[in-house]
Amino acid sequence: LPSCMGSLKHPVPAASLDPAADRAKVGPMTATAEFIRGLPKAELHLHIEGSLEPEQMFEFGRRNRIDLAFGSVEEVRAAYAFSNLQDFLDIYYQGAGVLRTERDFHDLAMAYFRRVTADGCRHVELFFDPQTHTDRGLPFGVAADGLLAGMAEAKATLGVSSSLVLCFLRHLDEDAAFATLRAAEPWLDRIQGVGLDSSEVGHPPSKFARLFSAARERGLKLVAHAGEEGPPAYVWEALDVLRVDRIDHGNRALEDPALVRRLVADGMTLTVCPLSNLKLCVVDDLKAHPLKRMLDLGLKATLNSDDPAYFGGYLGRNWTETAQALNLPRADLVTLAKNSFTGSFLPPVAVAGHLADIDAYVSSNS
Repeated sequence: LPSCMGSLKHPVPAASLDPAADRAKVGPMTATAEFIRGLPKAELHLHIEGSLEPEQMFEFGRRNRIDLAFGSVEEVRAAYAFSNLQDFLDIYYQGAGVLRTERDFHDLAMAYFRRVTADGCRHVELFFDPQTHTDRGLPFGVAADGLLAGMAEAKATLGVSSSLVLCFLRHLDEDAAFATLRAAEPWLDRIQGVGLDSSEVGHPPSKFARLFSAARERGLKLVAHAGEEGPPAYVWEALDVLRVDRIDHGNRALEDPALVRRLVADGMTLTVCPLSNLKLCVVDDLKAHPLKRMLDLGLKATLNSDDPAYFGGYLGRNWTETAQALNLPRADLVTLAKNSFTGSFLPPVAVAGHLADIDAYVSSNS
């Protein structure tokens, strides 16, 4: 992986709680940015705990009478100087400690949904990390019920649909993940899939082979982070051992031509997160990001924000800054939007409706 100095070398503008203010930081609205904002799209790689803004960290901390290690919002932002994935995870888990009640998780979800709908998002497949919360004593239902309530409110008031993906922490052992799956049983009718996240290197997908087989038997969709910092071999394992329905990240798959051919032949969706890759030094420069090459190779790539509060950009900023850095033509933008729906776990009739909306939008903005 390239060596860099995180946000010290590659400053990413800080996000805010105001979607309009966030967009303004990108600069004057160009024709491409206007087109992107109105383009119907889905987000398939979003960790809801990673949408916790510093302002919310202090709000929830006060609400729950938690003493924070930081004295101000500015101190928190200054700590966002990551040089690798583990640096980020250390502060990510610390920040999640302020989430204590169903109300906290509901409010966190609604703040995210308000922002993402302003970016033209119609559907979200939302990741959450229950072990981050149960390991500090919260019952499973506190996070699950709070998020589900926020998701229902977002559908009713904002018109954005969503589904929930339970992610297991790969730095913990498979037995701990099985315990989480058992704890989730009463909620599995409201959980669409399971995923695999946290520290990738040293924790290959095969470590969780039995777990993913059990999840598949329960009818859950399967996704896994692979090929972000881990080698192409991890992507192969996700495909052949875990038998996933979607690959999260997948950047390093490009190092293996046979793997690229396999992904193209399978029509496997990759949930790519450009600003995350920049912030965590997976790429040294957004202009060097492999997204354009992925599309040119026929890979089914999508654009996503990952942990937007920490990486300086929600969905819209990931689209606009990546489009500008890679000089993406409008045809590629349309492909990315369509991929976000055809790569989703929505039923075919819903996918068809969103694709028709994209075609209508493109036709009216040609």
